[in-house]
Amino acid sequence: MSTDLTLIARCAFGLEAVVARELAELGYADSQSTNGAVQFTGDVSAIARANLWLRTADRVQVLVGRFPAPDFDALFEQTRALDWSRWIPVDGEFPVKGRSHKSQLTSVPACQRSVKKAIVESLQAAHGATTLAESAARYQIEVALLKDEATLTLDTTGPSLHKRGYRRLSGEAPIKETMAAALVLLSFWQRDRPLLDPFCGTGTIPIEAALIGRRMAPGLHRSFAADAWPGIGREIWQQAKLEALDLALPESDELILGTDTDRDALGKARYHAGLAGVDSQIHFQQRPFADASSSRKYGCVIGNPPYGQRLSQPSEIEALYQAMPGVLRRFPTWSHFLLTSHPEFEQLVGQQADRRRKLYNGRIECTYYQFFGPRPPRTETPATATHSSPTSTPRHSLARGGGLRVKGGGHALPQTTPGHSPIQAFGGLSSKAREQAELFRSRLTKRVRHLRRWPTKFGITCFRLYDRDIPELPFAVDRYEDYLHLCEYQRPHDRTPAEHADWVDLMVRTAAEACEVPAERTFLKHRAPQKGESQYARVDRQGATTVVNEGGLRFQVNLSDYLDTGLFLDHRITRAMVREAAQEARVLNLFGYTGAFSVYAAAGGAASTTTVDLSPTYLAWAAENMNLNGFAAACHTRVRNDALTFLQNHPPGEYFDLAVVDPPTFSNSKRNEKDWEVGRDHCKLLERLAPLMSPGGTIYFSTHARRFKLAEPIPGIASAREISRQTVPDDFRNRRIHRCWRLQVDGE
Repeated sequence: MSTDLTLIARCAFGLEAVVARELAELGYADSQSTNGAVQFTGDVSAIARANLWLRTADRVQVLVGRFPAPDFDALFEQTRALDWSRWIPVDGEFPVKGRSHKSQLTSVPACQRSVKKAIVESLQAAHGATTLAESAARYQIEVALLKDEATLTLDTTGPSLHKRGYRRLSGEAPIKETMAAALVLLSFWQRDRPLLDPFCGTGTIPIEAALIGRRMAPGLHRSFAADAWPGIGREIWQQAKLEALDLALPESDELILGTDTDRDALGKARYHAGLAGVDSQIHFQQRPFADASSSRKYGCVIGNPPYGQRLSQPSEIEALYQAMPGVLRRFPTWSHFLLTSHPEFEQLVGQQADRRRKLYNGRIECTYYQFFGPRPPRTETPATATHSSPTSTPRHSLARGGGLRVKGGGHALPQTTPGHSPIQAFGGLSSKAREQAELFRSRLTKRVRHLRRWPTKFGITCFRLYDRDIPELPFAVDRYEDYLHLCEYQRPHDRTPAEHADWVDLMVRTAAEACEVPAERTFLKHRAPQKGESQYARVDRQGATTVVNEGGLRFQVNLSDYLDTGLFLDHRITRAMVREAAQEARVLNLFGYTGAFSVYAAAGGAASTTTVDLSPTYLAWAAENMNLNGFAAACHTRVRNDALTFLQNHPPGEYFDLAVVDPPTFSNSKRNEKDWEVGRDHCKLLERLAPLMSPGGTIYFSTHARRFKLAEPIPGIASAREISRQTVPDDFRNRRIHRCWRLQVDGE
């Protein structure tokens, strides 16, 4: 048999260059790549070595012949002229499969029959036989026609090379072993650096990485179609396997980490790692992606997150991708490699990848997004560089981007990769951010000094320290006694989501230091334009509640779980006005929220208070505030209802002397049939309220709507006087934080 064979390594589209590099590392550098195939030459041992070592190819074929085949006569005659007997013995089984693309011979079954008949005649003539039993080893033949050119090959592999033998238990949406190995080989990872797969499922990526790190031949523990071919010989296979065993590396001190939320999948992953012989090299852990972190440096996150095509809802996938920058910024020196088919992945994570590569995960067209972290110190050298490769003489080849790849053992992190960012892949702080932090510190320090006497001089322990004083630092900073509450307002900027998260963290730390408040007592919220009841929606579940004092009264505030804390500091003066006017009054607190106005009214000697709100959570909160101050009498009631319905159904003749109306700007609560919009609906509400007020009764009406205009006239309202200048406290730089009116009802 000739020592110069032409072989073809088949692979998924997009992996041709990876397969070519693998072949070069094996010593077969004269390769040529076409779509889904890499052609190379070698002696008969190349069949065994390629099957044992190729991690990203699907199969290895022998090229028997290639020729023009515009018609069936040409296909038959040229096929019969090939020397099939050099491969197929007289009793060999040789089924034929085929495919045709852009060729005149479009009937694949007819082409298969023609090729089969031609090979039969060739073998009968060569072996001097009248019959062919086809009872021995299998020689799978493929005829592929492309643009009237026929390529005839013999498959040496059998079941695809991705079937290593260790993955015996199936999971949901698995990734093939060949693709998993490709993701690792296309990354910057090498064996002495950390690796995390935060979506590991049944463990394929970590297992393939461990096999690469230990330079274990992926095909060592499986059989191949060519095992039984007399033309190769068992000694060739035995020699290739001994070489593979000899070149395997010992375990690294660095564990590979695979995490997932699916306990059942992790059990399968541990089982598969044991079958692959790398279970001691991988730690599998049940952990959500949101909790991913590491103190290790210069590692790689390599993951195949959910796509939303077969599993999960699209909205869940988008939320996951949007959350990625906030998680991956915890790995400041790491590089990140993520495979997904989502067409808007970069828009969702808020930044472009340093490199993209189109790959096919099965039949799903995907993109491999690569985000490069900083280069490690030049003094670090890969441990694998001291080990020999699967070639007889150690050889090295240039990997992607100029890195040095070592045969069978991963590759060194590149030192001169074009485009490789010198800063972290996700997040990071610029010099401008640090300058802004110092501006923030200076302003807060002055405000703290200015307001330091308020608690002792005025008894005010909850107040605003900073109110977007510097436009480029759009925060509101409130002090609730020993706690600090920051609210970030949405404002255009040029930071990526991860960079912005780091920027916000810096500002929060700066605020805590400037105000001398411990970090554990500092809380941050993000305020974007609100619609409906989203301003009252729960944003967290920390349950960070405390009781604060205001005006000699006690109030429970929640600093963590809702956008607002439960006590609007800008209404401090308005609440005091209500207390002064509440003596012996029947008080209605419409849109009552947590009942702060009701507490003040009760403290002012109100005959009764009625707190109306649609939320059971806030009504319970209002009850707690009343109890904290000893106002648990039956005359202080709470009603769960929307304001308009309450007014419409309130019994006639039961009047209120004083009313507080502080409605939301907009509400589209599911409990209401119609949306609420304060500019449009306040007149109707006040018109319904007026007949329920005693003659000459007072209504305090306030709103945070910026463009609000009070309707004039309002039936039943005798006078309306805006008192906003008196009600906005001095600690609020924004003098239009709210607008407030004192309305007097007709006296007759």
